Amino acid sequence: MKSVIGLTASMEIDGMEYKMNLRNVKAIEQAGGIPVILPYYSDYQEMATLLDKLDGLYLPGGYDIDPSLFQEEPNQNLGIIIPERDRLEQEIIPHFLEKDKPILGVCRGCQILNVVTGGTMYQDLGSQYPNGLIQHTQKAAFHHRSHAVRIAPSSLLEKLVQAREIKVNSYHHQANRSLGENFIISAMAADGVMEAFESKVHRFVLGVQWHPEGLVNLADDPSPAIYQGFIEACKEKEM
Repeated sequence: MKSVIGLTASMEIDGMEYKMNLRNVKAIEQAGGIPVILPYYSDYQEMATLLDKLDGLYLPGGYDIDPSLFQEEPNQNLGIIIPERDRLEQEIIPHFLEKDKPILGVCRGCQILNVVTGGTMYQDLGSQYPNGLIQHTQKAAFHHRSHAVRIAPSSLLEKLVQAREIKVNSYHHQANRSLGENFIISAMAADGVMEAFESKVHRFVLGVQWHPEGLVNLADDPSPAIYQGFIEACKEKEM
């Protein structure tokens, strides 16, 4: 049987519709999983019944994260926040961690995964990051790989992509600053910005700052291996 993967959706400010880029759905489907978009449910105890039926959690990109989650006041360059999504992910991420079910976070998903597990982040790299920055919000097509990331040796990420350096796309102005306990940095950009992190104690918990879903159809890109590794980890729980 195929693994069933829960996806957290975004929402517009008026709160009247969910929002999910089709690239995320296709990336899970192409890797062999069945994507299921999760609703913003009011009773999380009841929602646990649904979560228990899922084999993994995929946290896609989206708008900014409420800085109150890491005890900060809003920076003047903070973008749109959707508190309903923050609350949903605050509830369900610990559920998957406790049961050691695989989690893959992309861009905003990487950031909320870090914040929920005790990390902190930059609300706005341009005004808060201390060193000279490379361009992290590229002005190029989604499938363009704009800068390199250096991957930590012997990391889960290195095992997946089979490389110590890859080029990625980049569409973010926020980034992770420090990690919670039991997590390690998997990759960094040339300017020192954290580009990926992973758990030391779970089977598969990985966050990447770029958008691999936009690169999976490039013939020479390692992004499919990230999704395939995620789905394979989801299957292992079933065996």
